[in-house]
Amino acid sequence: MAHWLIKSEPSDFSYDDLVAATREGWDGVRNYQARIFLRRMEVGDQAIFYHSMAKPPGAAGVCEIVKGAEPDPTQFDPSAKYYDPTSDPDDPRWVWVTVAPVRALRFVPLAELRSMPELAECRLLAKGNRLSVLPLTDAEFDAIVERGL
Repeated sequence: MAHWLIKSEPSDFSYDDLVAATREGWDGVRNYQARIFLRRMEVGDQAIFYHSMAKPPGAAGVCEIVKGAEPDPTQFDPSAKYYDPTSDPDDPRWVWVTVAPVRALRFVPLAELRSMPELAECRLLAKGNRLSVLPLTDAEFDAIVERGL
């Protein structure tokens, strides 16, 4: 099992929204590196659900990948926020995975994450990182979960 971190703006879709929905396609990823990570996700992998663009940002919960990568349907919907008119339905450019909630965490703000020695090399804390999907080591994932219990 691999571990990941996925970011969402809570004003658009929060961890509580995921709990209410019970499962959701992780749509709107429009970065090629993040797309590679989505394609690597497998059913059973777990991810930290991270609230970005929040005051403060931070880890809000744990979710599980319940369906692997498949074409993101929003790329073909002209009324969708993430519509991509250049994506070919016969060779879709963008993918999503389906996630389900596992457990809420005590919210762990970014400042607290930065203070954790276990996360010293974590990509989330790297200067200039803006990826919405990124891998975590088992130790990084476990440290975040433990801190959020």
